Amino acid sequence: MTDNLAVEFDDNAVLARLLGEFDAHLALIEDRLGIVAVPRGNLITLSGPQASCETARAVLLELYDRLEDGGDITAGDVDGAIRHAAQADANPDARPAGKRRPMTSAHGGKRGDASGHGKSGAAQIKTRKRQITARTPMQSDYIRALEQTDLVFGVGPAGTGKTYLAVAFAAAQLEKGLTDRLILSRPAVEAGERLGFLPGDMRDKVDPYLRPLYDALYDVLPPEKVEKGLETGVIEIAPLAFMRGRTLADSVVILDEAQNCTTMQMKMFLTRLGENAKMIVTGDPSQVDLPPGQQSGLRDAMRVLDSEEQISIVRFAEGDVVRRELVARIVAAYDRAEKAGNG
Repeated sequence: MTDNLAVEFDDNAVLARLLGEFDAHLALIEDRLGIVAVPRGNLITLSGPQASCETARAVLLELYDRLEDGGDITAGDVDGAIRHAAQADANPDARPAGKRRPMTSAHGGKRGDASGHGKSGAAQIKTRKRQITARTPMQSDYIRALEQTDLVFGVGPAGTGKTYLAVAFAAAQLEKGLTDRLILSRPAVEAGERLGFLPGDMRDKVDPYLRPLYDALYDVLPPEKVEKGLETGVIEIAPLAFMRGRTLADSVVILDEAQNCTTMQMKMFLTRLGENAKMIVTGDPSQVDLPPGQQSGLRDAMRVLDSEEQISIVRFAEGDVVRRELVARIVAAYDRAEKAGNG
């Protein structure tokens, strides 16, 4: 069934930002949803299948509200709003795909919600420097898991945002005074032996391994705040090999590239969890760099802890890749090749 919908907006200046340069954002909505969208004055007329027009309307209103509230949008944000709205329209009563993560209602208010979730259900993380909005429904599940659970595993292919969102969430907790420290850790694949051969102090030695975490930190926090945090120990770089014997309390602790932990390293790390602390473990089980014959601690932990309460395991897939479409196709091609080889 075809339909025609007219969507009216109050502020033409905000509407111009919504449309994007040369109406690029509107063209993306047209292409993704198979509709025709014609802007005229403060109206956008949508023509096409009824369900697609309704989804386009929800996307436009969601993004308009975000701009009215002082935010900004990119093509990635438009794509994310489409993904969320499409899922909400297809199954509005669906529970999150991850385990033990109750979904809070994102509807109500004007067209969005003051709780940090828009009408489409997209979860958000806010720091002083920027506001990060989930670009896929699974990213929203992940952010909600981080809010509600003290131990969260975020696993899946590269480009799904699992590490970036973990760092953004931790930075927001730090800025709000909800945690005292941010601790970043990542295994050196050779179990730490080569750290001693690198020049400089401990930060210099582990920088090559932790660069993706640094990049995310500087993206969500002002540079001077990051540097001050590193100097005072509020932001701590802690190689996995040096975690033994510690109790990590009043902290948000991130273990990145956890697929390269051994089973003993993973058990040691998880048992460091102290009072008023959160742990976030991220990794890609398909990219294990351990020597042949050694089992990945990440895979083992997900198997052992799969049925435990108060633990969230969020599994991203190739459809959650947001870095760029080519990355999603690369992941899919490798998955097909692996399945063919196993078959």
